[in-house]
Amino acid sequence: MREMLTGGPLDVLTGDYLAELTMLILGRDRLKDPGLGYAKTFPRQLEDCLALAHEQGVRIVTNAGGLNPAGLADAVRALAAKAGIPVSVAHVEGDDLMPYEDGALTANAYLGGAGITACLRAGADIVVTGRVTDAALVSGPAAWWFDWAADDWDRLAGAVVAGHVLECGTQATGGNYAFFTAHDVRRPGFPLAEVSEDGSAVITKHPGTGGAVTPGTVTAQLLYETQGARYLGPDVTARLDTVRLTAAGQDRVRVTGVRGEAPPDTLKVGVTRIGGWRNEVVFVLTGLDIDAKAALVRAQLAEPLAEVGTVTWTLARTDHEDADTEETASALLRLVVRDASPDRVGRALTSAAVELALGSYPGFHVTAPPGPAQPYGVFTSAPVPADSVPHTAVLPDGTRLPVPAPPPREPADEPGKDTHPGAGEKPPASPQSPALAQSPALAQSPAPAQSPANSAPPQNPTPPQSPANSTLPQSPASPHTPPAPTTRAPLGAVAGARSGDKGGDANIGVWVESAPAWDWLLRTLTVDTLRTLLPETAELPVTRHELPHLRALNFTVTGILGAGVASGHRFDPQAKALGEWLRARRLDIPTDLLPTPEGTRARRPDNPTDLLSTPEGTRP
Repeated sequence: MREMLTGGPLDVLTGDYLAELTMLILGRDRLKDPGLGYAKTFPRQLEDCLALAHEQGVRIVTNAGGLNPAGLADAVRALAAKAGIPVSVAHVEGDDLMPYEDGALTANAYLGGAGITACLRAGADIVVTGRVTDAALVSGPAAWWFDWAADDWDRLAGAVVAGHVLECGTQATGGNYAFFTAHDVRRPGFPLAEVSEDGSAVITKHPGTGGAVTPGTVTAQLLYETQGARYLGPDVTARLDTVRLTAAGQDRVRVTGVRGEAPPDTLKVGVTRIGGWRNEVVFVLTGLDIDAKAALVRAQLAEPLAEVGTVTWTLARTDHEDADTEETASALLRLVVRDASPDRVGRALTSAAVELALGSYPGFHVTAPPGPAQPYGVFTSAPVPADSVPHTAVLPDGTRLPVPAPPPREPADEPGKDTHPGAGEKPPASPQSPALAQSPALAQSPAPAQSPANSAPPQNPTPPQSPANSTLPQSPASPHTPPAPTTRAPLGAVAGARSGDKGGDANIGVWVESAPAWDWLLRTLTVDTLRTLLPETAELPVTRHELPHLRALNFTVTGILGAGVASGHRFDPQAKALGEWLRARRLDIPTDLLPTPEGTRARRPDNPTDLLSTPEGTRP
């Protein structure tokens, strides 16, 4: 927070503190003390920075209120009074739908930015919210600054896209970036958005901060934890297939062309509950006969595991033949157990595993001593009618202002969608709840708004058209044309990827930087090809979405994460590295798309000239 306040001018500083897992943690805090339920890190940050923000006239908008926005607003008032700083504080509530159903720990509707807008219009210096969509922290202040109407769909959609780019902080400035070796990302600065009156924005960062803002880093974040081409939200449906990115100078990327549609008439409700109890043991298997050693342990533990609800064994072959260190000669056998009873998966079970030490495979040892069972959480979601949620802005003077739901309109068929069910599965329905992204507690900020003279967007924009010579698949080669030479290489030699979680589903966004690479990717990376490259997706429903203006494909893999991150279903429970696994897989790639022999990329993804618009408005 201090870095953003001291690094350059700001109008609004935003902070995103909530994720699916965070809600579960806050729910457990609230069980211990009903006065808790908010992110305790925020007031600690504010204690250090409130005077600085007040001196600069920077407004602060945060969802750190979590399950108790009124409690956090009171805590902020007390902090300001103690410091003698005259600030007005408002909060947004109505998202908490508890009591919701039997067993629910938390149940929160994802609200939009209209409540934030109302608080700022009433003069609030600090606005605290509960569960709003991450992008609402930007779209709400933008609607206040420019006095947008509730049905200014295109402008709101542009601000939502800017908010989505900012919401995960340094993921937009080189953090977690596929081509991270192209930049110094040891300490990337935080992104900010210069939002204009027409809803367009420039994504940048404070001068002198690390990392980079490029069309590539922005593309990566745009693809993160989204699903279809329509990004459904409580205020607006943003059409991601209309987003255009252009380089606008060093560490500056302009985001334009975003079209918006009315939101759905439902809101997404995220529900967390305690799913049961879990435990795990990791056995180290070293040297020869790895498979036989794993089979012996499994056989020896079969009897004590017979009554356990769920048992999962995973053998990670991290061992190397003729290895020159013991660690690289070893594989890891992971046992994860879950049950409704803590006794069946408690210390007695893990002790039984460790007590095999003198009577099992040679070289027996484990990575940790026996431990007790731990509770695990489950995240589910469901739609509720938007007009049934009491979205309320509590203004600085205490006035309670109901925030009406925007007028809905049914969206048309999903553009660019290709759905393949898994074995025995029906295709998943189009998502009917607002899109969101789970992100860590990061401070992010829009910079002072700058409105171009010709800022008004067209009232009836036409759907995006792909130029004839650019992004559409090419006709099959003539039978007399020899096939282009190919080389067996990792997909990541030509494509970037970013992946993440949506409850029990995973999202994988894949993009390339040139028209020839896009033509190849569009034809090659089908759902069937993805399943071949990632065998763990073979039996699951997979949906592919095309975003030609970004030269990107977005895949949703339904159910791969089980009950979500808090259940610890997978080795990578939030699918953060699923995209990097995909990039490491090899397939036949046209040789002329691959890096040059000198080891440099023939067309670097972050070369601004690769993504500049032509005078006709099409990409080269």
